[in-house]
Amino acid sequence: MSSMDNMAYSVIAAVSKNGGIGYKGDLPWRIKKEMEYFNRMTTQVNQSGLQNAVIMGRCTWQSIPDKYRPLKGRKNVVISKTLNVVPEGVLLFPNLKEAIKSLYLNDHIEKLWVIGGSGLYNEAINDKNCKKLYITKIDQEYLCDTFFPDFDLKEFEEINETNVPKEVQEDNGIKYEFKVFKRL
Repeated sequence: MSSMDNMAYSVIAAVSKNGGIGYKGDLPWRIKKEMEYFNRMTTQVNQSGLQNAVIMGRCTWQSIPDKYRPLKGRKNVVISKTLNVVPEGVLLFPNLKEAIKSLYLNDHIEKLWVIGGSGLYNEAINDKNCKKLYITKIDQEYLCDTFFPDFDLKEFEEINETNVPKEVQEDNGIKYEFKVFKRL
């Protein structure tokens, strides 16, 4: 990435009607098309030869099934003060700020995505460098023990992006919508 004066990054999350994002270290739902959307958004680059980075906390990293870890086609970045071993090719940082600063010095990274968990989402939402929130609003309540943080809608406006479907989606009887919020 180039200039460090604008270290912009985005958040992406699927959130249930009751604000939940996880239960016992796993997703409380199985929505195949939503997972495909997550993979497309976090993998797709505009310039060939580059890749995106997905930044996650230790619990999110450990919740990814072994067969999918690290997430393919993306630079995986784990934020943890306690973890000291990660697979080759995965980056480990003690905090979000250091990770973003380091990734912005990497010429092979196009976009940065914070993908969870709750603590990292909260830190990102309160950081002015977090420019967009890609939120899948799931129109159903689930039993959850991990929640997406509240954010001030006065600091963000909902926008449309051409690569994000606008209409209500349905998969396996579960309705959901893709929303994009841009920091004002």
